[in-house]
Amino acid sequence: MDVNTDVDAAEPADEQALRLYRAKLWAGAERRLWHSSAEGTVGQLLRELVDWAEAEGHGDAPVDMYGSGLVEEVERRVAEELGLPAAVFFPTGTMAQQVALRCWAGRTGSPVVALHPLAHPEVHEGGAPAAVSGLRTVHLTDAPRLPTAEEVRDHPEPFGTLMLELPLRDAGFVLPSWDELTEVVEAARERDAVVHFDGARLWECTTLFGRGLREIAELADSVYVSFYKSLGGLSGAALAGPEDVMEEARVWRHRYGGLVAQQYPAALSALRGLAVELPLLPSYVRHARVVAEALREEFAAAGVGWFRVHPEVPHTHQFQVWLPYDPDVLSAAAAEQTEATGTALFRRWFGPGAGGPPGVAVTELTVTRPGLSWTAADVRAAARDFLSRIAA
Repeated sequence: MDVNTDVDAAEPADEQALRLYRAKLWAGAERRLWHSSAEGTVGQLLRELVDWAEAEGHGDAPVDMYGSGLVEEVERRVAEELGLPAAVFFPTGTMAQQVALRCWAGRTGSPVVALHPLAHPEVHEGGAPAAVSGLRTVHLTDAPRLPTAEEVRDHPEPFGTLMLELPLRDAGFVLPSWDELTEVVEAARERDAVVHFDGARLWECTTLFGRGLREIAELADSVYVSFYKSLGGLSGAALAGPEDVMEEARVWRHRYGGLVAQQYPAALSALRGLAVELPLLPSYVRHARVVAEALREEFAAAGVGWFRVHPEVPHTHQFQVWLPYDPDVLSAAAAEQTEATGTALFRRWFGPGAGGPPGVAVTELTVTRPGLSWTAADVRAAARDFLSRIAA
C-alpha cells in the first residue's frame, strides 16, 4: 500500500492521472500524519539532500565507484548499529533478501525456507525464491502473526532457514513479544536451522521489545534492513551478518546485477536517515498509539457499525484501520477531505484481499515527524470530518 508516483506505461491514462493527482494532493497537504520519500519534486528532494550533505561534511567526499566511498561508510554504520561483524549495501531489499536465503541454503545444504505466507518473498517478490534460486518455501502457520515456538518445533519436515519478518507488515505490522521471539529462535536452533530476520522495518521494533537494535539483531544469523521505508531514504538496503557470509553475499550481489557503478545519492540519504530519522522512531511509535486510540474513540462515538484499528495498541509507528465501506468511497472521501481542508488523515483504501470479508476496506496509517504535532483532539476532529464526507 506504499504510495507510488511512478507512471506505468501499461496503466490507463485516467488511472495514471488519478495516481499523480493523489500524490500531488498528499504532498501539498498542510497537515498530514506522515511524509513519504516519494512525495516532493526532484529539485526539492535533491536540494534537501545536498544541504544535509554539506552541513555534515559529506559535500566534499569523493563519489563512490562500485561499492567504495560513501557506500562503504553506510556498510560500516549499519554493522555498528546492529552490532554484527559486517554489512553489505544492496540497491534493493528484494535482492538483499534473495542473496541471504541463497547463501544460507548453500551452507545448510537445505533449499527449504520456513516463512509466513504473508512474508515479503511470498507476496511481493513474484515467486523469486523458487524462480531465481531454486528454493522451496514452507509455512509454519497461516494465522496473522509470526509462528510460535511450538509451531516451529512441530513442523513435519526439515528446513534449513527460518525467516522472520519483523514486523509482519501485511498482517498489520505485528510483532511477537520479546519472550516469544527468543523462544522461536531457540526452537529453530534446536532444529539446526539458521535464522534470518527480514528487518525492513526492524528500526522501529525497539519500543515494543524494550531492547536495543544490537540485542535484537544478535538473535539472528543475518539481518536485512531497508533505508527507504522507515528512514526516508531514496532507496537501498543492507544485509548484515558474519564476515564469511557477507563476503559470499558480495559475490552474489555482483551476479545479481547489484554492484552498481555509483549510488552516492542513495548512500547519502541512508546516512541521513540513520542520523536524523533513526533517533526519532521511538517518538513516532509512541505517538502512533495516541493516534490509534483517538481514532477508536471517534469511530465508537460516531456509531460506526463495525470498525477495527489493528493492532489496538500499535506495535510500531504503522498500523491498519478497517471500516465497513467500499474502498473507492473511502479513497474519494480522503481525497475530498485533503482538497477541501488541507488535512490528510487517510490516503488510499483497499479491499480486504482474497478470502477477506466483503463490504469492508483497509488502509495503513503511519506516524512520522509531521504527525507529532497532532493532538488526540486533532485526530478526532479530522476523523469526524472524514466520516461526514462518507455520509454526504
